[in-house]
Amino acid sequence: MKEPRVVPRLISVNVGRPRVIELAGHHVTTGIFKEPVASRVRIGRTNVEGDSQADLLVHGGPDKAVYAYDLSAYAHWRAALARDLDDGTFGENLTVEGLPETEVRIDDVYRVGTARLQVTQPRSPCYKLSLRMGLPDFGVRFLESRRTGFYLRVLEEGEVGAGDAILLESRDRHAPTIDEIVRREFGV
Repeated sequence: MKEPRVVPRLISVNVGRPRVIELAGHHVTTGIFKEPVASRVRIGRTNVEGDSQADLLVHGGPDKAVYAYDLSAYAHWRAALARDLDDGTFGENLTVEGLPETEVRIDDVYRVGTARLQVTQPRSPCYKLSLRMGLPDFGVRFLESRRTGFYLRVLEEGEVGAGDAILLESRDRHAPTIDEIVRREFGV
């Protein structure tokens, strides 16, 4: 019997400000530490209100304004790492349900709250994700799992909050999925 399809929804909105951490005697600034917020949050063209990135050359901006990560990936990592993981652990702005990488396609357009968001690309992890997880090889494991989450551009600014439905507004059924892009571009 086929599993019932989960209706996509927003589980939490997560934000954080850059902080300095120590790595092998060096200080590294990172914005990967995100925590859920209780209120509705405005999503602007290049960022989520209350959130900042430390390295704007590779994070943020119009094509990476919002980062989403699905609950199914959390289930995988909780089992694989044998530890609890809170929403925002992977540095995502939106913890979502019902949008796994095997189903989300490049250029999908979603309505979340009053915002319209368009999928742009999978996440390519930097070394700061490994720092966050406390595992030197985590970036490699993350890519190999193909549970990368995805970035979104903001087509219409608006407010979002936990519990909001995520409605697919448009899709090119011939566009590759996030999973297909990761397989092709990273050879995993």
